[in-house]
Amino acid sequence: MSIAKTYSPGEAEEKWYSYWLKHNFFRSVPDDREPYTIVIPPPNVTGVLHMGHMLNNTIQDVLIRRARMKGKNACWVPGTDHASIATEAKVVAMLKERGINKKDLSREEFLSYAWEWKEKYGGIILEQLKKLGASCDWERTKFTMDEDMSESVIDYFVHLHKKGWIYRGVRMVNWDPQGKTAVSDEEVIRKEVNQKLYYIKYPLLGTKTAKDANHTGERIDYVVIATTRPETIMADAAICVNPNDPRYADLIGRQVRIPLIDRSIPIIADEYVTMDFGTGCLKVTPAHDLNDYELGQRHKLPVIDILNDDATL
Repeated sequence: MSIAKTYSPGEAEEKWYSYWLKHNFFRSVPDDREPYTIVIPPPNVTGVLHMGHMLNNTIQDVLIRRARMKGKNACWVPGTDHASIATEAKVVAMLKERGINKKDLSREEFLSYAWEWKEKYGGIILEQLKKLGASCDWERTKFTMDEDMSESVIDYFVHLHKKGWIYRGVRMVNWDPQGKTAVSDEEVIRKEVNQKLYYIKYPLLGTKTAKDANHTGERIDYVVIATTRPETIMADAAICVNPNDPRYADLIGRQVRIPLIDRSIPIIADEYVTMDFGTGCLKVTPAHDLNDYELGQRHKLPVIDILNDDATL
């Protein structure tokens, strides 16, 4: 028998992995042994595996093999995820390369291209896992859009809804105006930018005037807010001041008129407001800022959405 001078991973890995599969070493059938199961966090069928997948799956493989060696009935369930939003972007890009516009396709036609993408890249991902030596029970391979999987998800959502444990409500989301869909916080790349503060007068309603915020003794009939987002003025639900701010103590509960539109909103008090930032008056737009949304929930303010699906006002 001759031994090669250098280790050849391709030869060794292919030989032994084929041997393992041939003898069903990874197959799991329920019996009287203690069960040990891992359901793989399904990788998205949007391309190929990356280094994070490699690390994640190596850790799972170590755990499942250790369980087998300890005599447990170990089962590692493989599968892939449809990742609809990200996959749609990939499919649309593929269609564009072929000179096809998604808008010219019916739903059924687009889905056929999506399944074509899945069959190509979903298969690549599973083969990559095998190249890693992943000891999955491949006979249990699932895809989240398989009919039985999809039906189970719908059934359980209906069950949870009937129980009252899930419901539809107004929430802040990250909106993609091109794909016209919400995206996960994890998909958003945030960056800090320098912005200008715009100062806007909101006329006070009623006959009673207020003291000047600069304490000059002059009586005024408006409050001034400072904002970086004057474009959301039509979504204002309230003006908020700090209850400990003496400049606005006598204004709490009063009404102001939103400039440009004939709508009145209340002046409310909440310690969330920073007294030494801007003018100490905050315009509250629950539909367009996460902090404002929480503020609006506490004070039962209306949620006014002024954005169209394409991100225009």
